Amino acid sequence: MKKVLIITYYWPPSGGGGVMRWLKMSKYLPELDWRPIIYTPENPDASVVDESLSDEIHSETEIIKTPIWEPYEVFRKLTGKKKGEKFKAGYISEASSGDWKNKLSVFIRGNFLIPDPRKFWIKPSIKYLKKYLKENPVDLIVSTGPPHSMHLIALGLKKKFKITWIADFRDPWTDIDFYNKLRLTGWADKKHRKLELKVLKKADRVVTVSPHCAKDLSKIPGKKVDIIHNGFDPEDFKEIPAPSGNKFAITHFGAFNRDRNPAMLWKALGLLVEKNKEFKEKLCIQLIGQTDDSIIQEIENKGLKVNLLQIDHLPHKKGLEELAKSQVLLLPINDAPNAQGILPGKMYEYMALRRPILAIGPTNSDFAEILRETKSGIAFDFSDLPGIQKAIENYFNQFRERKLKVESTAIEKFSRENLAKKFIELAGK
Repeated sequence: MKKVLIITYYWPPSGGGGVMRWLKMSKYLPELDWRPIIYTPENPDASVVDESLSDEIHSETEIIKTPIWEPYEVFRKLTGKKKGEKFKAGYISEASSGDWKNKLSVFIRGNFLIPDPRKFWIKPSIKYLKKYLKENPVDLIVSTGPPHSMHLIALGLKKKFKITWIADFRDPWTDIDFYNKLRLTGWADKKHRKLELKVLKKADRVVTVSPHCAKDLSKIPGKKVDIIHNGFDPEDFKEIPAPSGNKFAITHFGAFNRDRNPAMLWKALGLLVEKNKEFKEKLCIQLIGQTDDSIIQEIENKGLKVNLLQIDHLPHKKGLEELAKSQVLLLPINDAPNAQGILPGKMYEYMALRRPILAIGPTNSDFAEILRETKSGIAFDFSDLPGIQKAIENYFNQFRERKLKVESTAIEKFSRENLAKKFIELAGK
């Protein structure tokens, strides 16, 4: 077998979307005669834990870990959080408009922790991996970010070893949705951009997840940015239940931060509840995972408190089972400058469940194009109240007639197995 070193911050037992891309991709690499070697922190400060994901690690996978120091306990003391309290996804967007302590923490994060709070792991990791690679040669290095400190570890190794390096951007760096909320000085902005350009220039291949993200990363003349989407693992959908119960459940799974708050959806649901007694009785807004308090407050303000069901984070497979029993799957996109290029990892699993997807975000975006292409759902602009309301009414009427379903097509190309093949083909070019 050839060997690939994958440098990633997110790995089981950490949970959430950041884990899934390389947990799933590495699962299929041994079938392609590539042995994955995962380098990851021994003690990450994860926002979500999902012990069940450890069962999905392929037996051929080698995992090497070293300790990491992160300044999150300092941030907790500064912002008044309890020791060990988890930072929610989307924390920066929330804190940037908070009190002076939160604003100060964001200023420190943006200006002194460059590129991110995992920067203190860069030098120890380079030192450790230099020794490791001398004794255990590999054929390929993959760094995946964010956090983009992972790319800087690979950059340090590239200076020492002539090993092909692929920099995998699951999200952008200086074009990420919260970049303009980091309260950056001119000096810090220049440093972020300088480091980003170094990675883009020195990596043998640059990969990202959507056409718009590829365009944003095309900052080196003549340097191609390849696209390998996120996807779904067919193994996860072999024993998924069919929709059940008499509730019209609209479900969201995963982190739900305030930048994704679909205000017009809650307004549309509030209006429908007011005029349709049966709709009010049957509607269930099911939110699974970390949800920002502002979203809960807005739902309640629209008279929907009795229709709201909140569930704490579930193991990945159980979350999929809840989604499968739902009638409509909610896909809200960050209301941010880079919204056109955002392709949430959950979208592909929604597609595999073959339940109608209701997406809220730019209709000229990459995600909207995939929904149209695969006939998996409908996308509405953030402000399209009439369109959202009409779509929900149509879905509800189909639900009452037991005809609510979608006929998704051409989704096989998004299977993790096919995407792993695509990645290996790219590595050989």
